Parts: sequence; C-alpha cells; structure tokens
Amino acid sequence: MSTNKKNDLYKILLGQLLSQDEGIDAEILSNSALNAIKLASLNRNFPIISNILLKASSDFQRNNSRLNQIVFGSPFKNPLGLAAGFDKNGVGAGLWNYFGFGFAELGTITWHAQKGNPKPRLFRIAKEKAALNRMGFNNDGAEKFLKTLEKQQIPAPGNRPCVLGINLGKSKITTLDEAHTDYSLSLKLLAPLADYAVINVSSPNTPGLRSLQGTKQITKLIKTLKDVSNCPPLLVKIAPDLSNEAIDEIARVAKENGIDGIIAINTSLNRFHLKKLKIKTGNTLEQESGGLSGLPLQKRGLEVMKRLRKSTNNDLPLIGVGGISSARAAWERIAAGASLVQIYTAWIFEGPNLVPDILDGLTLQMEKHGFQNIKEVIGSEEPWK
Repeated sequence: MSTNKKNDLYKILLGQLLSQDEGIDAEILSNSALNAIKLASLNRNFPIISNILLKASSDFQRNNSRLNQIVFGSPFKNPLGLAAGFDKNGVGAGLWNYFGFGFAELGTITWHAQKGNPKPRLFRIAKEKAALNRMGFNNDGAEKFLKTLEKQQIPAPGNRPCVLGINLGKSKITTLDEAHTDYSLSLKLLAPLADYAVINVSSPNTPGLRSLQGTKQITKLIKTLKDVSNCPPLLVKIAPDLSNEAIDEIARVAKENGIDGIIAINTSLNRFHLKKLKIKTGNTLEQESGGLSGLPLQKRGLEVMKRLRKSTNNDLPLIGVGGISSARAAWERIAAGASLVQIYTAWIFEGPNLVPDILDGLTLQMEKHGFQNIKEVIGSEEPWK
C-alpha cells in the first residue's frame, strides 16, 4: 500500500476525531495508540507483527545516505525525530525506526513514579493544529523505565537503527534545592541506555521547574550530571518564553560547562493570537493553565533557533522542535542552525506519512540548492525554493 493510501486510511479512521476539539478525550486516544505500539514493540520479532512492521518501514523509511550525519557521536540515519512527551515510558523504543524516524526522545522520566496533574489535561485545538497540555510529567519512574527497555531487548547505544534520547525531569515531590540529586539518580540508572540525555528544565507544568533555567541553578545541575559515571552526551531543553538575554545566558553557561547541545523549544505559556479561543472546558486559552504546542509555535521556534545559533557561535549542536509541521518548516529550522529537528503535535494531526513527506522535501531542497549532505544545510540560511 502506498504512503498516500496509508495516510488516507489514517485520515479516514481518525480524521473526524482529530478535526474537532470535542469527542474522545485526547489523552485516551494517545494511550490507546501507545498500547498498540507497546504490544508491537514487545513482539516485533513475531512473524505476523514483523511482516506488518516491514511493510510499514518500506512506506515510511527513507534510506538516503545524504540524510546521514554523526551528531553527539551517534549515527543519525536522518535528522527527523519524535519529540519527548509522546512515548513517556519508552514502550515503543524498539520500533520508532519503522515509522521512519532517525531518532526518538523518550520521556520525560522522573526518579519517582508520578501520576501527573488531574485530568482532563490534554486538549486538541484542531483548527489551529495545536494542543494544550498540563500533563505534569506523568510517568512510571526511572526504575520501571529501565525494566521496560530491558524487556524490549533494545540494542546498545551506537548499534541501534534509531538513536534514542532520554529526557529527564524533576519529580514533583522533590524540592528545587534537591533537584540536582533527583536528576542525577535517574541519570545514574539510565545512562547506559541513552544515546543522549536531556535536562528538561522548561516544562511549564511542574511548579517552579522553569526557575532551574537560572544561571546558578542550571550550572549546579549541569556540573552534577556531568560528574555521573559514563554520562552520555548531555543536552538542555529550553522554554520558548525566555528573553533573548536569557537565551544568550543559557548558551554561555552551556558552553562553559560542557553541555553537548541545546533543544529549543518546549511548550509555551504564551497564547499568541489564541487568547480568546475557547477549548473543550468552556474556558478560553487565556484562562487555562498548561503549555501550548503545535503550529502557533512555529514562528517563535524559528526565532529562538536563530538566536541560539548566534549566541553559541555556531559550534554547539542544536535540536529544533515546536511547530514543525511540514518539510518547509523543517528546512527553515535546519537552515537557521538546527542539526536535528523533532515533531510531535503535527505527527498526531497529519499522520505517519508526515515523516516521509518531510524527508522527501528535505532531499528535494538539497538537490535544488546543490547540497550533497544534510550537514551542509545547517546554518546555511538558504531559503526554501
């Protein structure tokens, strides 16, 4: 079956649900999909499931060496990844490559298992291709996460068909003063499993978490984690709501303390032009707590990427995320300085065919510009043709 037909089927089956804010709860839909993915990942070597996955990979994967690059010491088959937040507990770690992703970021994982914030806490904003979430780092905790990955018999870092990052957060019950200890406990346990690890200090849904982006706090956190034995490449994920001066300061601190990369951006407390838009609760977005994701963040994500490229003097790998919903948006983020890009909200709305669409679009643009490898695009500032 062609990718177009597969995407048509996705739209037929889920399009009606995803095209409206009402209806089945967004979190229930996500969990239903994850349960199927969990089953497939655990049993991916069984003949029936293996055949299905092989057919999927023939549709969604793009094995083009021009998209290959080494970043953080890991071989990325292409620059497109699944952002953190979807596979919080790593249940699909064994099969994200079948969907065509070059990498997947698992988590956010906290040391203590936690239920997260009260439901409902995830809302579709279909017309705007956006979502509002206030999940609150709901996850099974680092120890169970380890067991989940072990059950799936994931190959060791460096030998995987899909690079795996692990996104780490602070447990809600842990005080801000003890945050560095909380993060380090998770990293000590999970370091052997991670191609790279991410310090998430930018979610708006854990009280006080964003204060850890301050110079003193982030410096202490980075130094503590860098001291962990066998620490994998370490990245920090920042918020879109920082001032330019704060972005510059984080870039400076990151470079001075040996951070291996920066991910920009997380969800936003800014409601942009949607303040008066009503969601399923009956309230306006302005009245609701939580982080906004999806298409409305595209412009801000590009602005932050350009600022980071400048403030890091072009010598620190960057990952662009937030509002990337097309090949053009991915190209613009890479041309602005991103070595890699991630999607999440757009993947839910558009379906699995978005991955090959983006990869095909990037390849075509490289041909139009005369680039031989995706690395040449990074920071080139070449426009979309």
